[in-house]
Amino acid sequence: MATCKNVCALLLLLFSSFLHVKAILDPADFLALQSIRKALEDMPGSHFFSSWDFTADPCNFAGVYCDSDRVISLNLGDPRAGSPGLTGRLDPALGKLSALAEFTVVPGRIYGPLPESLSDLKNLRFLGVNRNFISGEIPTMLGELRGLRTIDLSYNQLTGRIPPTVGSLPELTNLILCHNRLSGSLPRFESHTLTRLDLKHNSLSGSLPPNSLPPSLQYLSLAWNQLTGPMDRLLGRLDQLNYLDLSLNQFTGPIPDRIFSFPLTNLQLERNQFSGAVQPVEQVSIPTVDLSYNRLSGQISPMLASVQYLYLNNNRFSGRVPASFVERLLDASIQILYLQHNYLTGIEISPTAVIPERSSLCLQYNCMVPPVETPCPLRAGKQKTRPTAQCNQLKT
Repeated sequence: MATCKNVCALLLLLFSSFLHVKAILDPADFLALQSIRKALEDMPGSHFFSSWDFTADPCNFAGVYCDSDRVISLNLGDPRAGSPGLTGRLDPALGKLSALAEFTVVPGRIYGPLPESLSDLKNLRFLGVNRNFISGEIPTMLGELRGLRTIDLSYNQLTGRIPPTVGSLPELTNLILCHNRLSGSLPRFESHTLTRLDLKHNSLSGSLPPNSLPPSLQYLSLAWNQLTGPMDRLLGRLDQLNYLDLSLNQFTGPIPDRIFSFPLTNLQLERNQFSGAVQPVEQVSIPTVDLSYNRLSGQISPMLASVQYLYLNNNRFSGRVPASFVERLLDASIQILYLQHNYLTGIEISPTAVIPERSSLCLQYNCMVPPVETPCPLRAGKQKTRPTAQCNQLKT
């Protein structure tokens, strides 16, 4: 009887121990990790794969995170800043990690296309493969991953269009595709949660319809592209923006007055073809406003005197500079005031006025002789005053 009790107690103990043993990784995930490992190598100085010993539990590998017997997060490479990354290709076996919710790769020298099999990762929420050498097109099938919230494929060599299917992702929050070679027009973005859209430094073209971007946007950068057309109706809807950079495109038409009342910290519209007057309805509290190299005209609004870094140069502004600008310049509230290459006719500042060292004023090449000598950027040229014929032409 005692022997039976001992045996039963032993069995109970073994069963209890079995319940606490960690689940064995799903065979499909195990094989997928093996294939991913074979397609990649550590760059010199990297030791990321030193822990990837397949005689041990893969859930203990660097960058591998499991829930029960499935891989739910895969972060390839040492995430420490400045650490060397990985080289090789992304193996299509990635698509076999069907429970994966997060996939990232640190900056390195991974080349080749994104595997089409990524579309099999129906649980994927975060995709980050930036600062590598990924080439080819963005897979259209990414649009099947309806739970995707963040896509960061910046600083690669991607070509082709941004698939309309990506624009239709319902939960997309961050789309970062800057510094690639993407072309064609922008798709319509339908997500009501999209807050960050960064597409700068590509070759995107075409115009943007008024309803192509959602009002939820807080960060928008389309700089260094070939985009065209008016933006006033579209911009007027984006009243949550805190950062806007549309520089170095070919946008046309007026700048909407209400944009100067948005909660922006930075407004960069330089080097476009915006035209018309600039008339904010209230004092502008945006620290940096760059409207240079456009076709803006009319008088300079005194509402802009509260801007700390103001670039209005290379436009068609005329009339006298409001006295409020001089006051704020002399008390160093304005750090930069660039007014060169316009048609301005005067400014109320004493020739003996002392401009604070930390402030910069440039008045060259207007319809007046600058009353004070101030250093200007080299690209402003050496001519102090615009030719009289040009100034008379503006009057007519």
